[in-house]
Amino acid sequence: MTELELFVPGRVCLFGEHSDWAGSYSRFNKDIPPGRVILTGTNQGIFARVKPHPDSLVMRSVLPDGTQAGPISIPMETRGLLKEAEKGGFFSYCAGVAYEIATHYHVKGLEIDCYRMDLPIKKGLSSSAAICVLAARAFNKIYDLKMTVRGEMEIAYRGEIATPSRCGRMDQGCAYGSVPIQMTFNGDQISVQELHVGADFHYLIVDLHGAKDTVRILQDLNSCYPFPSDDKDRRVQEYLGPINLDIVREARQAITDGDAKTLGSVMTRAQKLFDEHVAPACPTELTSPKLHQVLECGAIQPFIHGGKGVGSQGDGCAQLLCRGPEERKTVEELLNREFGMTCFNLDISRDKVIRKAVIPAAGFGTRMFPASLAAKKELFPIITPDGIAKPIILMILEEAINSGIEQVCVIVRKDDIAFFESFLHEPMPIEHYNRLPQHLKRYAQYLQGIGKQVTFVAQETQEGFGHAVNCARDWVGNEPFLLMLGDHLYRSDTGQHCAAQLLEKYTETRSSILSVHRTPEHLIGHFGTVAGEWIDAERTMLSVEEIAEKPTVDYARNNLRVEGLPEGEYLCVFGEYVLKPEVFGIIGDHIRAGERQAGEFQLTTALDRLRKEQGLLAYAVKGRRFDTGEPNAYLETLREFGNKPVVQKE
Repeated sequence: MTELELFVPGRVCLFGEHSDWAGSYSRFNKDIPPGRVILTGTNQGIFARVKPHPDSLVMRSVLPDGTQAGPISIPMETRGLLKEAEKGGFFSYCAGVAYEIATHYHVKGLEIDCYRMDLPIKKGLSSSAAICVLAARAFNKIYDLKMTVRGEMEIAYRGEIATPSRCGRMDQGCAYGSVPIQMTFNGDQISVQELHVGADFHYLIVDLHGAKDTVRILQDLNSCYPFPSDDKDRRVQEYLGPINLDIVREARQAITDGDAKTLGSVMTRAQKLFDEHVAPACPTELTSPKLHQVLECGAIQPFIHGGKGVGSQGDGCAQLLCRGPEERKTVEELLNREFGMTCFNLDISRDKVIRKAVIPAAGFGTRMFPASLAAKKELFPIITPDGIAKPIILMILEEAINSGIEQVCVIVRKDDIAFFESFLHEPMPIEHYNRLPQHLKRYAQYLQGIGKQVTFVAQETQEGFGHAVNCARDWVGNEPFLLMLGDHLYRSDTGQHCAAQLLEKYTETRSSILSVHRTPEHLIGHFGTVAGEWIDAERTMLSVEEIAEKPTVDYARNNLRVEGLPEGEYLCVFGEYVLKPEVFGIIGDHIRAGERQAGEFQLTTALDRLRKEQGLLAYAVKGRRFDTGEPNAYLETLREFGNKPVVQKE
């Protein structure tokens, strides 16, 4: 495995501070309700390059103030790693994680170069947890340990508590990146849910330039558990229990609704109740004069919806929910001028609608030889019921655009770009246009409109489906996308396009998802095939537990059976996917490492790793798939599309 680039953000606890450890006390006191927090990754974080080392943990870093730390080298031996972790300090966190890894896995060493860090340290933003998650993720990816995000979180947590740090269980939530999540803590059980976000929220995180003793705060508050002995203890347990559950419920609803005004008022009320119920249990640290100086500053009130403390509270950082980006800039200038405080932005972005689609169309058309010598197989015609002869690629583009996609990237061979560009981007000669009947003139104008939504990207060498998808990495950027095959057509059994069905399911689940279709076993050797557990009563949505590329019938019978399907039927990939952008990093890792299957870089291999790291769903699309890349299937498609009406744009 060659060098990898990693980024892990810090995290801001928006609501529910301290309830993570408080909820764990339900193991001893059944009257203690679950702890619940809402947190999100910061815009800032730790950037690192990591690579294997033959026998040692080697660490170096640039700190936020620009100074260099390290390098230091520790042999990958548990005793020495634990000793380094127990010393404390910046590198102790990586050593603690390496100790946990060496205890549970057979691995060699690791080099970690944190070449950039813009995350403030010791401000309640979990910089230590970010380092631990980064180290756990680095070992996971370099040595293919097949840990999920939850697994990385657990290793990171155990690694951090091997140091003098007294972190909470929520800190490693930064492993989920920039999306807001709700974490629930019930005894030893932890559950995580990504939150839907109804609007953009513009936070300002304020470095109070104060000091707080987190260890003292935790000692004093933990002394109120598990059984209250006086009114002080009861009030702490009331706030971290039922009051907190109500606050988090209201905050989650406001985030989902995109209601910044309500969210700000919940923040202000949460701080007021914290001051009344919790601060008296640790008055030396939680009186927080600097925090309240900011929250009560009259000059900023017209520009914010509300505010509260961050992390364990105290005079570390404040979080302010501003009315907009311009108002945020004004507040930052005011606080800097009045109190000399520095600030940084935190944006929680509205749920991203799937805007982009990728269509690989750079194959050689081997199965359609020799016709594919005369014309690109993606341009073979389909005759629609309205009598228009449409190229296959145009019908796929229409499926995507009519499902709500705004931009489409078509991956083609380098030598073919000029032709495809002329097909969609150049107006036809006027003398040809004038000879068209009126309905085809209208269609020619419509075709030019489609062309404005399409970009062509070259695949320099044809090295597999995964390699083709990876060519769109820069074009897609950091957002989820629809992936469609360049030689498959789809016909819905409902009034909703097949792609639109899948996009709708992604919006509901926020998980990478592929479309599947019931397929007889004599055909499964042509398709990717999945197995797993149904997660809905209608048996339309599957949690994928295994995915195999073109399996044999014997393998499928032994490993790929799905409950409820008749014997001899399996769930095969339908040819449409909605994938999170992390899939590009996985494909890139495989390309750098030369991990090929049957001589090519396959998408299925990347999807299997995505499944292990993030989870993967499959949706049984209500429709049919037509493979136009094989002669008999192409003939069937011609018959089918000529006889039945197509789904129109919703």
